[in-house]
Amino acid sequence: MCKNQTKSEERKYRWRITERKMKQKENMSGWDFYHKVLGAPKYVVAPMVDQSELAWRMLCRRHGAHLCYSPMFHSNLFAKDSKYQKEALQTCPEDRPLIIQFCGNDAKTILEAALLAQDHCDAIDINLGCPQAIAKRGHYGAFLQDEWDLLSEIVRTLHEHLSIPVTCKVRIFEDKQKTIAYAKMLEAAGCQLLTMHGRTREQKGPLTGVADWSYIKDVREQITIPMFANGNILSLEDVHRCMEETGVQGVMSAEGNLYNPAIFEGIVPKTWTMADEYLDLVEKYPCPISYIRGHLFKLFHQLLNLKPNAEIREALAVAREMPQFRFVVKELRDKYEPYHDGKLTYSPEEVDPSIATNSEIDYNLSLPPWLCQPYIRPAPEEHKKIIEEKVRKAEDPNTIKRQYFDNEGNEISRKKMKKLRRKNRRPAKPEGIPERRIEACVQCGNPLGLKCNFKLCRTCCRDKCYIGNFDCPGHKLLIKTRREKAKKFGNDKVICEDAQSNSESDCNTLDNSEENLSQSGL
Repeated sequence: MCKNQTKSEERKYRWRITERKMKQKENMSGWDFYHKVLGAPKYVVAPMVDQSELAWRMLCRRHGAHLCYSPMFHSNLFAKDSKYQKEALQTCPEDRPLIIQFCGNDAKTILEAALLAQDHCDAIDINLGCPQAIAKRGHYGAFLQDEWDLLSEIVRTLHEHLSIPVTCKVRIFEDKQKTIAYAKMLEAAGCQLLTMHGRTREQKGPLTGVADWSYIKDVREQITIPMFANGNILSLEDVHRCMEETGVQGVMSAEGNLYNPAIFEGIVPKTWTMADEYLDLVEKYPCPISYIRGHLFKLFHQLLNLKPNAEIREALAVAREMPQFRFVVKELRDKYEPYHDGKLTYSPEEVDPSIATNSEIDYNLSLPPWLCQPYIRPAPEEHKKIIEEKVRKAEDPNTIKRQYFDNEGNEISRKKMKKLRRKNRRPAKPEGIPERRIEACVQCGNPLGLKCNFKLCRTCCRDKCYIGNFDCPGHKLLIKTRREKAKKFGNDKVICEDAQSNSESDCNTLDNSEENLSQSGL
């Protein structure tokens, strides 16, 4: 398109492109989409809130990922908030193929968001698998899986109006036949690629347990669209085993990918190598500080669990700038690289019991802690034992609870103590900048306008100007000026009307004179 092209011409151009894509999509099956558009991907990076941002996606693509999903975006916010939309659509030409995921419970709203995003990706995915409490409150994700009419409407609406395919990510039901019927319903509504997580909605957090691939296998045999599997992926061997056992076209990794972004290469790199590479990409593709901190905590999970590294862990927790993150990576590299190179002999270090779980304290790593490796979740049974032990201790009258005190020695809650610690970590205000002193309105006591001529708040100033016929430039209240303009406009109008009536009477007099002259024969 030319630079001087008008907006209307640009809209027409985009509409022609969309029409062309719509016609192409009508003749495209799910298998055509999988092979021709996505390139038949086998290794897929999952959609992860605050984790699968552009910098991380680019890191994963360097290390074997064939397809990446965006983080989950809230369709309502995306459709209405331009700032949220701009941040969400951060991508680059190398970031393809890409599928953008939305959550929501209204077909029109999700469609509105998807229409804004469809030119920036290869497909739109609907999140029907999020089991978290926030999804329950917002009524989306896995908490829509019992509302089949609504889901059918959402998928059908997007399938009929978008120029790119629609995909879905779901969880299984406890009933296998219901899970199969669920997948068939989504396929009939227009879903062209299905990702199935082999856990139920209730399997989350410490109760995650093991994913059941047999459900995925049975669904794969019953539907005719391409399918990805998700769950229990800790290594490349798991990827190949899952594809062999279930018959799916690709495997999606979330947690396994976060702890080892090179999981699809089948290698276990040094943690600081991956961290440095990620930070280099962050400088090229900036993202929020919280994303960086979260990724580094996962990459260095095993090292930060060790008691001698408590200070480094604390430094990472309070880091707010890139040099601080670089410092953490350097400290760990300088400490453990001699062990990796064989210059020093490594002796296992003590795990910090205040950080690690019981299974991690007793768990003997098969790999050194400085190598990227999967996180082994404790079994649900172990979690139940921990809860029972906590309840027993809480009910024991002889148990002394930990107490917290502020700077003045007053006992405070743990929540208040954490808040005070966060406040103390905030950077100090630069010296020489005077604190703003808030003055009160002389009439009502509310904060006054700093530029007000009468030392009043806006409400009191408006009343004063209205009653006393004043102007207040500080509050931009020009009551007197506007009244004078209105009065002048009114006077000018009266003068104009008088002049117009006089000219009409003069014209009538002249006409009468001419008529009299003609009658007299002159």
